[in-house]
Amino acid sequence: MSELVTPPESPTPGPAGPHPLAPSPKEGEGELFGARTGIGAAVQPPLPLWERGGEPKRAGVRAGEAGLRINDFAFKIGTVNGTGSASANSLLLQAIFRMGIPVSGKNVFPSNIQGLPTWYEFRVNGDGYTARTPIFDLVVAMNPTTYARDIATVRPGGWLLHDSSWPLEAKLLRDDVTFLGVPLGQMCIEHFERDRERTLMKNIVYSGALAALLDIDLEVIGGIIREKFARKPKLIDSNFQAVQMGYDYAREHFDCPLPIRLQRLDATSGYVMMDGNTAAALGCLYAGATVGAWYPITPATSLMDAFTAFCHRYRTDPDTGERKVCIVQAEDELSAAGVVIGAGWAGARAFTNTAGPGISLMSEFIGLAYYAEIPAVFIDVQRTGPSTGMPTRVQQSDLLSIAYASHGDTKHIALFPANPAECFYFAVQAFDLAEHFQTPVFLVSDLDIGMNDWMIPRLEWDDAYRPDRGKVLSAAELEKIEKFSRYLSENGDGVAARTLPGVHPKGAYFTRGSGHNKHGAYTEDPAEYTEVMDRLTRKLEAAARAVPAPEIRRQEGARLGIVSIGGCHAAVLEAVDRLKEEGIALDYMRIRGFPFAPEVLEFLEGHELNFVMEQNRDAQLRSLLMIETGFPRARLLSIRDYGGVPLSARPVIEGVRKHLAGVEA
Repeated sequence: MSELVTPPESPTPGPAGPHPLAPSPKEGEGELFGARTGIGAAVQPPLPLWERGGEPKRAGVRAGEAGLRINDFAFKIGTVNGTGSASANSLLLQAIFRMGIPVSGKNVFPSNIQGLPTWYEFRVNGDGYTARTPIFDLVVAMNPTTYARDIATVRPGGWLLHDSSWPLEAKLLRDDVTFLGVPLGQMCIEHFERDRERTLMKNIVYSGALAALLDIDLEVIGGIIREKFARKPKLIDSNFQAVQMGYDYAREHFDCPLPIRLQRLDATSGYVMMDGNTAAALGCLYAGATVGAWYPITPATSLMDAFTAFCHRYRTDPDTGERKVCIVQAEDELSAAGVVIGAGWAGARAFTNTAGPGISLMSEFIGLAYYAEIPAVFIDVQRTGPSTGMPTRVQQSDLLSIAYASHGDTKHIALFPANPAECFYFAVQAFDLAEHFQTPVFLVSDLDIGMNDWMIPRLEWDDAYRPDRGKVLSAAELEKIEKFSRYLSENGDGVAARTLPGVHPKGAYFTRGSGHNKHGAYTEDPAEYTEVMDRLTRKLEAAARAVPAPEIRRQEGARLGIVSIGGCHAAVLEAVDRLKEEGIALDYMRIRGFPFAPEVLEFLEGHELNFVMEQNRDAQLRSLLMIETGFPRARLLSIRDYGGVPLSARPVIEGVRKHLAGVEA
């Protein structure tokens, strides 16, 4: 494995040249994520720092004076959507990360542009735990309409920072919370002239106050501000001023730093902050995708935005300005799917990005691609449903609809990344699988993975990678055969050879979604129809051995197992460690591909009981496991959390305890 390289300027899939943002990986950063070889195995991600085996390192320390907690706390900022808080959130997240401290951020935002409550949640943890936590050590309350809700989430003994330009109602006060008042509004009125500037700068002032309270390095903050406004130097001074105002006020009026504080580490070297949509877009670029078709939808829109930006840089001829990519914003999701399928039929690597409602609308064309055997990649960034649901909230409620999308007997390949690094690597693998098996392939993430920034190892690229185009007959090969039969598989794997239009007259065939036989001719003959459908079954059975193997972590003596998928991973990892401290030993399996690899059933059969953690109401993963493996319902115990916020370890721990109490009773 080598460092990530610049994508090729030609539409040929694969790498070319060194990437300026990716230094050589440090020793020990090249382990492969999973042991399976085969399709796409050349581009598997390295393990994040906290997932490399052994006991947690406990870098988040509680030491010295009573209650002192270094690099191990959570804080939240509650504001109003559209007031410019996103820049302050990013400033703080990047500053902590650049201090070498593992940190994660969760943006819980509304489905409107301006005026509704929004929160940004920070988890600082030297051990590298990244799951959300529902209770916070410190809350910054900037939205009067959510004061009561925000104060309720402060832990006993914690702190609440608020704008003291207006007094808090006495009924909101708690004896077990320390209230830190900073006259943010008044300070901004005195120092900034324009109303909009005053609104924006309040966020930077409280960032300065947090720097003093939490011991965030001001030099690091200053460096980020200089980078951000390098092209707008006039804004640098005003932002410096706002940070210093908040910092000085906090130092003068409060005991700084608080018992919760930061201390420089060296735990982020070799890591970057990236969201899953950007990573998936980069994966599409590296895979050689030259066609992207889409219809805007939250939370998937930023993926095509990122792909467009990458193509502007890497898919544009520097001499002629010619774009070597086709990006289509279609009139609806069904049309976008049609563009992708047409491009895949013609030989391009093509994809669409969408969310659950889009998958519903695309289902007719998904069935066509399955039955006509056309490669296509569908990226589903899941959100809550049904119907419109809550567009800016998290769920894993598309599992069943993706597995069997469209009417009739269908089944589809799906990949389930748990972090942005896997979004990159699995995106590349999705195109290989789609062309190898000539079928739709789904890359399934969610809003938390797709839109939030995660700390991941720097992406690596195997220079030896070459795309798997599958069984594509060349003109020379067609010249040698007497007759081409599009849907005839001769080696038992269920995959027939395909041709690309215009290569050779012998390669022409009629592509249809109606009944057809192995030669591609229309048929209503039961035997011929059954022959094709049975071959499609064999093809998907072969795919089970090609998708990423499940990731399995074992504990000595464990008789119980826990299973999860995708965005549940970080919370389950933490829960397994916490339960171990209580004397509950769990083996853990994270499923990464569908159809299920053989190791999935082996894991289930090896445990008396298996807990299934997922983020949907109807236990869709549990249902899939029963349908596909025949494993008995009684040994699959469901734990579900589907309120729409990123999963924390608490529901996992409580679910396991509850089930065990019931079993023991």
